[in-house]
Amino acid sequence: MKIPFFSFAGGAAASTSYLAWMADSFIERGVSKTRSYGEATLYEGYEAAYALTENETYAEWFRGQIDDAVVLENGSIAGWRYDYYSLDDYRIGNNILWWYERTKEAKYKQAADVIRAQLNRHPRTPLGGFWHRAPDYPNQMWLDGIFMADSFYAKWTSLFDDRNESAWNDIALQYDLIDSRTRNRTTNLLVHGYDESLKAVWANPVTGAAPLVWSRAVGWYFMSLLEVIPQFPKSHPGRARLEKYFVTLAEGLKKAQDDESGGWWLVLSEPYPGAPGNYIESSASAMFTFGWLKGINVGLLEKDQYLEPARKAYNGLIERFVTQNENGTLNWEGTVEVGSLGSNGTYEYYISIPVVENDHRGAGSFMLASYELES
Repeated sequence: MKIPFFSFAGGAAASTSYLAWMADSFIERGVSKTRSYGEATLYEGYEAAYALTENETYAEWFRGQIDDAVVLENGSIAGWRYDYYSLDDYRIGNNILWWYERTKEAKYKQAADVIRAQLNRHPRTPLGGFWHRAPDYPNQMWLDGIFMADSFYAKWTSLFDDRNESAWNDIALQYDLIDSRTRNRTTNLLVHGYDESLKAVWANPVTGAAPLVWSRAVGWYFMSLLEVIPQFPKSHPGRARLEKYFVTLAEGLKKAQDDESGGWWLVLSEPYPGAPGNYIESSASAMFTFGWLKGINVGLLEKDQYLEPARKAYNGLIERFVTQNENGTLNWEGTVEVGSLGSNGTYEYYISIPVVENDHRGAGSFMLASYELES
C-alpha cells in the first residue's frame, strides 16, 4: 500500500521533492568516485531518484561515478584485491547489478561475478557465518556486514542462480546466526554483533554478544531484511523467518522511538537513551524511517500501526537534519562518523566518535525514505 506523500506535509513542503533536492545538492557538491559502502548507499538514493523522476541527468551522473572509476571496460573492478576479505567492500555489488539490469552490458555482470566469487573464498565462523573482515575480526559477525554482503548475495542469486537451494539456505543462515545471537528477546533490538570464539574484549563470555545496541548497525540490518525478503523464493522457509525478524524488529523500534524528536538515540540500550553524551542520530533515524515506510508499502507492516510514527519520524528528519545553504542546496546533518567493534564496545567509545555533515550513509538513507513517500 503506497502512502500519499501529501499526508506528510502541508503548504509549500507538500510540493517539495526532498529526494530530488538532495540528489541535486550532492551533484552540485561533488562526490568522490569510490566503491566504498558510503558512496554505495548514496548511489542507491540516485537509483531511487531516477525511478521517481526518470530524469536522465541522475542516471548519467551515476554512471559517471561507476564507469572507469569502479567498473573498468574489461569487467574488472578498479583496485580490487582478491586476497582481501572485507564485507564492506561487497556493498558496491548492488549498484553494479543495478547497472547490469539497466544495460545488460557484460562488464557489469563480470564485475559482479568478481564479488560473488570472493564470497566463495571469504572466511567463515565454525557455524558458517561470514567474518566481518579477515584477518582483523576473526569469527565475528556484525549487523553491518549483513547489509554489506548478504543483500548482494541474494540479489546475485535471484538474477543468475535462483534455483540454487544451497545458496538460499546459506543466505538465510547468515540472518539466522546473527539474529539468534544478538537479539534481546525483551526489547526485540539487536546488539552490534557477536564473536563466535568468545575472544573479543567486548564479547559476552557465554553468548559472545556485544554489550550495546548501536543504532546504525541495527539500521543496516533493518534495511537489508527489506532488500533480501523479496528476492527469496516464496516457497523457501527462510523467507518466513526473515519476515518475522523484520516485523519483530519494527515492533522493537516502535517502543524505542523518542517521543519528543521522533528519532532514535545513537545508543539504544538502557539506561542510555537521554544519558549525557547520547543524542538522536540522523543516519539510523533515516534508516528506521525508511524501513517503516517501505514495510508499509510492501505489506509487511500495518498502516494503522506504523503510519503515524513514520510520519513523526520523517518530519523529524527534515526538522532536525536537513538544512539549506545560501545557494539553495541542502545539507544532511547529524551523522556519526563511524562505529566499530574493533573497539572496546563501550558506551564511552560510541559517544566519543565525531558527528559529520553530508555523510553519504545518512543522506542516502534519507533519500530512500523520501522515495517511499514521494513515489
